[in-house]
Amino acid sequence: MKARDIFSYAFSAIKLRKLRAGLTTLGVVIGIAAIVALLSLGQGFQNSITAQFEKGFATNTLVVSPRSFQGVESSFQLFVSDAQNISKIQNVTVAMPIIQKTCYFNSSDRTFQISVTGVDFAKYGAIYNSTFVSESGSIPSKASDDSIVIGARLHDPWQNGTILANVGDTIEVTWTNITIVNNYPVRTNITYTGHVSAVLNEVGGFNLGGPSDFGAYIPISKAESFFGSSQISMIVAQLKDSEDATIKDASDAIKELFSNQVSVTSATAVLSTISSVFSFIQIFLAGIAGISLLVAGIGIMNIMIVSLMERTREIGILKALGMKGHTVLLIFLGESVIIGLLGTVIGIVFGLSLAEAVARIGLPGIGRVGSGNANQAVGMGGLRITPVLTPTVFVGAFAFGLTVSVIFALYPAWRASRLKPVEALRYE
Repeated sequence: MKARDIFSYAFSAIKLRKLRAGLTTLGVVIGIAAIVALLSLGQGFQNSITAQFEKGFATNTLVVSPRSFQGVESSFQLFVSDAQNISKIQNVTVAMPIIQKTCYFNSSDRTFQISVTGVDFAKYGAIYNSTFVSESGSIPSKASDDSIVIGARLHDPWQNGTILANVGDTIEVTWTNITIVNNYPVRTNITYTGHVSAVLNEVGGFNLGGPSDFGAYIPISKAESFFGSSQISMIVAQLKDSEDATIKDASDAIKELFSNQVSVTSATAVLSTISSVFSFIQIFLAGIAGISLLVAGIGIMNIMIVSLMERTREIGILKALGMKGHTVLLIFLGESVIIGLLGTVIGIVFGLSLAEAVARIGLPGIGRVGSGNANQAVGMGGLRITPVLTPTVFVGAFAFGLTVSVIFALYPAWRASRLKPVEALRYE
């Protein structure tokens, strides 16, 4: 028989058992839909996270901080003057110290926990030239002692037009200094009164030394006096390029300069780690979803065996009329291919639709803003996820659906092809 005749006969056999074939196809649909939905959501989440990180990073930078072991920082400290030594290292174009402390911002009846960062505005803007950009007002290159630049979500934390601070406003930021007197902690509240000179564009990204939507920025000279120390949190070193060799040479030189007592973090290394983690998650999700498709494959085998039992006499008649065993084999495989093909196509469409629905309804955003409790920090901005059906996922789901359908149909198809005409005709 020709291939067209084989598939025509197989399709006719499926039409005669619509309900059973429909339920079998539904199993394939569910399996493929699970794979497509999970992987497209996973890919969309990876793209969103990566884009968020890239906004907050500059790929040609290194972040230098005191080394820690299992979360415990060493006694080694970095100071403002250490940035000058790093700036002398080959391939380093700019080295900028950063002082960062957790403070409280008071607005009417609410208190927000925020991060106050002392930086050199000119250098900071040069390094993070795509994110340390004002939406309103202007960032002074030579800031006065009372200048303060705020992030977009300190300006409008609920993103509904409720403004907490605007350009030209005078705001107060409180820092709690804890000292030990006679073995007892003594808390002293120190207030910084700043004049808002600029509101930043919304960054929407994660922070590795770079600007944040929930940050407040003051001149580093003022930060030293405000916090009463020239000890710094980190040093951001800008390199001449983001080549791996340049990053490695500069990292090694910085570690050697401080006798290996500092941690040097590369933005590109962080992004690479994130990609590796998400690749592993994608494989894990595919494995989980694949289990449901294997269950559907068992259903195909079951329905084929039942079909074989019901059609034994029919197969005996066909063989008695001269049909070859391999033709019977191809007819049964043709039925499984049709079921797998329909289930896979419907499953891909349904899976992508399901992923879109989950992204729109089930994942509206991440993070909330403090509601008046001083211990409640301002959270991260909403993270929007757009499901992505990559060609690899599409082709993989298609091939996997058809392969499972055919593999699980091989045994019943082989049994059907091996039936002897006389025994098949005598079957009750």
